[in-house]
Amino acid sequence: MCGIIGILGQSAVSGRLIDALRRLEYRGYDSTGVATLDDGHLERRRAEGKLKNLEVRLRAEPLSGDAGIGHTRWATHGKPTEYNAHPHATERVAVVHNGIIENFRTLRHGLEAKGAKFASDTDSEVVAHLVHSYLLMGYSPQEAVKASLPQLRGAFALVFLFKGYRDLLIGARRGSPLAVGYGDGETYLGSDAIALAPFAQGISYLEDGDWVVLSRQRGVIRDANDAVVTREVLEPGGASFVADKANYRHFMAKEICEQPDVVGRTLAHYVDMRTERVALPIKLPFDFSNVRRVTITACGTASYAGAIAKYWFERLAHIPVDVDIASEFRYREAPLRKGDLALFISQSGETADTLAALRYAKERGAHTVSVVNVPTSTIARESETVLPTLAGPEIGVASTKAFTCQLMALAALAVAAGTERGEISVSEERKLVSALIEVPRLMGAALASEPQIEKLARYVAKARDVLYLGRGTSYPLALEGALKLKEISYIHAEGYAAGELKHGPIALIDENMPVVVIAPFDGVFEKTVSNMQEVVARGGKIILITDAKGAAESAIEPVATVLLPDMAPTFAPIVYSVPIQLLAYHAAVIMGTDVDQPRNLAKSVTVE
Repeated sequence: MCGIIGILGQSAVSGRLIDALRRLEYRGYDSTGVATLDDGHLERRRAEGKLKNLEVRLRAEPLSGDAGIGHTRWATHGKPTEYNAHPHATERVAVVHNGIIENFRTLRHGLEAKGAKFASDTDSEVVAHLVHSYLLMGYSPQEAVKASLPQLRGAFALVFLFKGYRDLLIGARRGSPLAVGYGDGETYLGSDAIALAPFAQGISYLEDGDWVVLSRQRGVIRDANDAVVTREVLEPGGASFVADKANYRHFMAKEICEQPDVVGRTLAHYVDMRTERVALPIKLPFDFSNVRRVTITACGTASYAGAIAKYWFERLAHIPVDVDIASEFRYREAPLRKGDLALFISQSGETADTLAALRYAKERGAHTVSVVNVPTSTIARESETVLPTLAGPEIGVASTKAFTCQLMALAALAVAAGTERGEISVSEERKLVSALIEVPRLMGAALASEPQIEKLARYVAKARDVLYLGRGTSYPLALEGALKLKEISYIHAEGYAAGELKHGPIALIDENMPVVVIAPFDGVFEKTVSNMQEVVARGGKIILITDAKGAAESAIEPVATVLLPDMAPTFAPIVYSVPIQLLAYHAAVIMGTDVDQPRNLAKSVTVE
């Protein structure tokens, strides 16, 4: 999760750019850079590695200038080298970028055909050249950015600095967060309030699709429809709130909305965007072609991530997979053969039952791989191989972004397994990776359903019991949806495989029971429709989460349909996680519960 800072100051800004980047180090990075306007000309200093390397560079080659931008980069497209570090620049514009530009290849080829010379392997540099192309046509900086933004596909936060314009910064947000800071004759842009807190007297947050034109005295914000809008400015009195929760009411809401950004970051850690192939960050100490069975062990939400991954490994790699709850696995003396793969999933990396299961597997000679969010945790340290999820700190007890980052890491691993076993061709691998690359953007689109879901939550909050149904990979997601609702709203909920409806749960259905059906239009959609008809025939009230084709083909009249964008069904659970999280969140808010710290629960269960 890269870090961004931009400052229009009253004096030289390079020192403050570095200070802000230091506060963003927690996000993780592997190169850094700053650019300032020195006597109206763009000057850059960049360095591979940690921020101290950039500081050494600046001591040897200082930058003056009272307007500048800075960046900490986590490598996505291209290696973590100085020439791939941000800011990227042409003669007339410099840009820093968080996120992924999905269509950068197409844009780059078109710009190169017009004479653009690229100096990096990144997707980000294409933004600088695209804006530059409009400047060459006589557009003003504002006009050039306005013309460029609609051409960019993906999730991003962008900040631009222009040669000859010392009183101008332009920022834009789609998916990745971006905040505006206001000071005394100064203005700022940052990827979060932590970067801006020491400077700003007030902070506001761009909403998705917003872009802003800043001078030292004011900021003009326009929304996705190019209408001038006002965003609330939070006063310094709420500084501690701003620094932690931004403008969100709860950490959980913030963490739900961070998912396009952090899932994109996790994606970039596991795939090569240029070749559209899986590129695991480390070499595995085993060959998947020799693995006869995979055992996945986890607790709670992480176990549902494992259950979804079971479908992926079996479909894509044709490896038999067992999924176990860690508290059961550790005591049932499960037979493991030497050379089998044991996979452990934990947000904290400290879950007691999962750690005990890991130790059991090691004793029996299995290869151990952990998927964790804390790479220094005990489970990470004791595993043969660690696959980090890069979700960043997750404060809310109910897991959201850690879950979807786990899914992204597991999806990449399943594709790698299929390729290594010869079950997936190179062309099929590229098709699958291309679908994964679209996920952050699709998650951003799914977040747009929040106003509708907030209204639906008022209906759900009146219920005593809620049923969640799904087939295929949507079945574990139904289990996760029910868990989310239970743990934060305290409404009783159950998740079932839709085909199991007539084997018991159908007895519960009446006109008072909401039934949430998770049903992307996939190979089992018609079967799910049959189950929905069984619900409707008994007076059940269906909330259908599907896509446009699913809505058209469902042949029922649900209470509500939450429409998500069309997508490859294989990885739909990552995107469909968003509406089920939002439904649980808003139901809990309506119920007045402690959303971030629900009763009786702890973030990390380190005892039995």
